[in-house]
Amino acid sequence: MKLLRKILFLILVLVILIILVTSFNFKTITASSNIDTKKPIRVGVLLYNFEDVYFSLLRKNLESIQKENENKVEFVFFDGKTNAATQHQVIDNMISDSFDLLLLNIVEPRESVVEDIINKAKLKNIPVVLFISTIPNLDILKTYPKAAYIFSDYKEIPILEGQIIVDAWNKDKGFIDKNGDNKLQYIMLKGRESSALSKTRTKYAIEAINNAGIQTEELETIVTNWNRQIARDAITSLFLQYGPDIEAIITNDDSLAIGAIEALQKYGYNLGNKSKTIAVVGIDALPEVQELIRKGYMLGSVFHNPRTEAEAIYNIGMNLANGKNITEGTNYKIDPLGVMIPAEFKIYTIETIPKLPQ
Repeated sequence: MKLLRKILFLILVLVILIILVTSFNFKTITASSNIDTKKPIRVGVLLYNFEDVYFSLLRKNLESIQKENENKVEFVFFDGKTNAATQHQVIDNMISDSFDLLLLNIVEPRESVVEDIINKAKLKNIPVVLFISTIPNLDILKTYPKAAYIFSDYKEIPILEGQIIVDAWNKDKGFIDKNGDNKLQYIMLKGRESSALSKTRTKYAIEAINNAGIQTEELETIVTNWNRQIARDAITSLFLQYGPDIEAIITNDDSLAIGAIEALQKYGYNLGNKSKTIAVVGIDALPEVQELIRKGYMLGSVFHNPRTEAEAIYNIGMNLANGKNITEGTNYKIDPLGVMIPAEFKIYTIETIPKLPQ
């Protein structure tokens, strides 16, 4: 009888242990499952044009950030096609699709457009980050704590572009001032007529040259709509009119500079012979442009690091999506205009451009 009781007691203890162990394992598996199946934050990213080289680099950097933050974030990219109507439809679809976060580089940053976007996002409680050159009215952003506008010092870039011309003039004036009249005869290739970014880049590039004591004479300003082919066709035509009287071609970005050089090369210019080289400057220092600078085909460009901007967009966006302070964990500063991100601008000329690895 005592033996039977001992056996029953052992069986009871064993059953209790089995239940405890099974329960513990189930909870562990469940907890582990919850971690593994936690969904990443879905982020809709609108870029004003996929064909823009700088924004294609920005996209690649955001894709790299996603790989580095596996299971934390998922970017879905949309092409605004440089078209306001397309942009509006895409944003409406993004909001209807209930993304966790919207990152927007809009084509037309007009007050009514920004207000419409913010109001629609607010209704769905979706955080919004605008990363555009300038914004017309910031009051609407103040009505929505989950909205942010980020920017870098957009005046510094064209000032540095103008400085490239100034440095070359001071180093070897004869190279640029080919007619010896002590003036810089230039053509300006402008992005868009209505673009605040174009206006800023056009104004401050020339202002930097004038502030250095160099007189300038505008031969032509051509609106290109940021299109390389239009830039190429414009310089092809203008060279027939002005020829070597053109002493510099100043552009709002590198794609326009590349188009200009392609046109000049048709006439035997900008192929390495200094006496038959017109000073061409741009902005962004794209890989293709860096090669043109190394060969002496292009005077210089302003390097604007897309990784720096991608990281800022990601960090600020994730803070908003996770309900954190907008600049938490960053060194970004809140400015009356929005969030000022650290600038990483450098002048690239044949003397300053990084050397290729051996």
